[in-house]
Amino acid sequence: MKKYWVLFLLLFLFMSVGFQANAYAQSSPVMYFCERYDQNYGEVGINNRFTTGYLTVMVKSDYALGLSKCYIEFDKYNPSYNDFEYYKKFNFVVQPDMKYIYFSRNQNADMKFDDPGIYRVFLLDSANKTVASALIEIIR
Repeated sequence: MKKYWVLFLLLFLFMSVGFQANAYAQSSPVMYFCERYDQNYGEVGINNRFTTGYLTVMVKSDYALGLSKCYIEFDKYNPSYNDFEYYKKFNFVVQPDMKYIYFSRNQNADMKFDDPGIYRVFLLDSANKTVASALIEIIR
């Protein structure tokens, strides 16, 4: 009986230590994509796979991003070199206190994916440092 009691105690200690996991919220901004952003309905058509054309890049954070001048950059995957290559870059001006930003087509940025492929999309600060990034697949 004593053996079972020791075994039970060891099992209980093991389980209590094993189940002490801390869950933390996302610590960095999250980037995702949608067909468009509507002032009344918000994000329309969220996905990570789209056909060629114009898209909207969304960035959401738990804290103010502190950006004023920033860039959205597209890099396209080149299977011949097994690496991503620069594709397009767009300038944007935002407010430093923003936590939720959508980057869409405007007179200075077409935000268009012309060719099918795998793309890596970056939100860059004014010093070209990555704030957020994500992958997207464009199909015909």
